[in-house]
Amino acid sequence: MIKQFVVIISLLTILSCEKEKESIVFFEDFDQEQLNLSNWNFELGNGCPNLCGWGNNERQVYTKENLKLQDGNLIITATKDSTGYYSSRITTKNKVEFKYGTVEVRAKLPQGHGLWPAIWMLGNDIDKIGWPACGEIDIMEYVGKTPHEIHTTLHTNESHGNSKNTNVQTIKTIEEGFHVYKVNWTKDDIKFYIDNNLVYTFSPTVKDKNTWPFDKPFYVILNLAIGGNFGGPEVDDSIFPQEFVIDYVKVFKDN
Repeated sequence: MIKQFVVIISLLTILSCEKEKESIVFFEDFDQEQLNLSNWNFELGNGCPNLCGWGNNERQVYTKENLKLQDGNLIITATKDSTGYYSSRITTKNKVEFKYGTVEVRAKLPQGHGLWPAIWMLGNDIDKIGWPACGEIDIMEYVGKTPHEIHTTLHTNESHGNSKNTNVQTIKTIEEGFHVYKVNWTKDDIKFYIDNNLVYTFSPTVKDKNTWPFDKPFYVILNLAIGGNFGGPEVDDSIFPQEFVIDYVKVFKDN
């Protein structure tokens, strides 16, 4: 009995030490009845008039109704009716922005040809200097037309759109249950992980405004697109509805 007590105390001590190594910047477990609008914004519509199709010829209209919180999860549902496609997109722009750190998201993917769920980040100066100058960090992108593949990508002035700064990881079980997608971002490099396995490191030899627009605050985006230049163009209308389920979003820095 004494030995078991000592083991328990030792485990608690280890866990406490691990927590002390982290400084939590932001943690959202979606354990409420409604989305916390102190942290999140809805982006609504089809992007028009300034960015129709959200810049990618996407088909969906973003609504508040296609998002709900249930059983401690954020659920974005892609739907279709006789008039079109619908989904949701939220951001932490102007509310939760940070420079460097680790972003960790536990999520379960939707499935079907034409779906394009994403966990990503944009530089907070996008309204001043535009895209891609602001920089983009794609922590996770999945397109249903190519099952089992996870894309992690950086977009910069030097390479954007079909960016060369990318990795495609094939995981046969990625559609099964929840998985953890993570990026560790420092002044020196940006590392991407899937289920704590390192899959890609970005660290250009020359770091200037064209190759490395990552020395400033960024914000988080969660969305489920339909069709578009990357997700489509074809969409399988028989798949709807489909859910993109996010368990939590955690941002922290190592002490």
